[in-house]
Amino acid sequence: MDLSFLLSWVLIALATISLVVFVSFFLVVRAVYKRLRRSRALSGAVLRSRTRLSWGPQHEVLKLQLRLTESLASGQAAVDLARQSAGPLGELPRLFRRIQSEGVSVQSQLRLLTSETDPVALAEAIPVAGRRVDRVTGLVRRLRSAVSAGLGNLTDDSLTTLHSDVEHEVAALRAGVEELRSLNGRDDSPPARRPVPVHHLSRKSES
Repeated sequence: MDLSFLLSWVLIALATISLVVFVSFFLVVRAVYKRLRRSRALSGAVLRSRTRLSWGPQHEVLKLQLRLTESLASGQAAVDLARQSAGPLGELPRLFRRIQSEGVSVQSQLRLLTSETDPVALAEAIPVAGRRVDRVTGLVRRLRSAVSAGLGNLTDDSLTTLHSDVEHEVAALRAGVEELRSLNGRDDSPPARRPVPVHHLSRKSES
């Protein structure tokens, strides 16, 4: 066999192996990068770093974005904890999904503001965005309060009071979500269903 022909085949094989290794490495790095981007902890750390390093109106916008992100994360943690407990859930998971949906809309508005360079427009938009963040974080606090009320061991003496407290929080959450949806101009959402009384859930769990 001609030596030059054999050498050319060796070079082609080496080039093919190098290409396969490069493509595999690229795909692995890309997958890791996507996973890191989706990591809430890393996203929160990056957002906190950006907030600390910013100044002026952009700093205020990033502060609102960080506050909203942390609030929604705490709401998700509360709902996850409620699912693992024996306490009554009622409509809390569904309500949090609606709060989360409205929160994502506010997050999009805040991300748009981070690219705004007009100081006059920022001065007008930041207070409005702040009020919307206040509404979302207030709803998350109510949700966490409702979850907290439903956790722990229930006794006969506290059962009635607990159910009343949770139902009150659920009613307040529903009203708050509707108000926030109106504020965000989201009129295309389906009408809210009537809340399921907590005592009905308790009877089902007892049966």
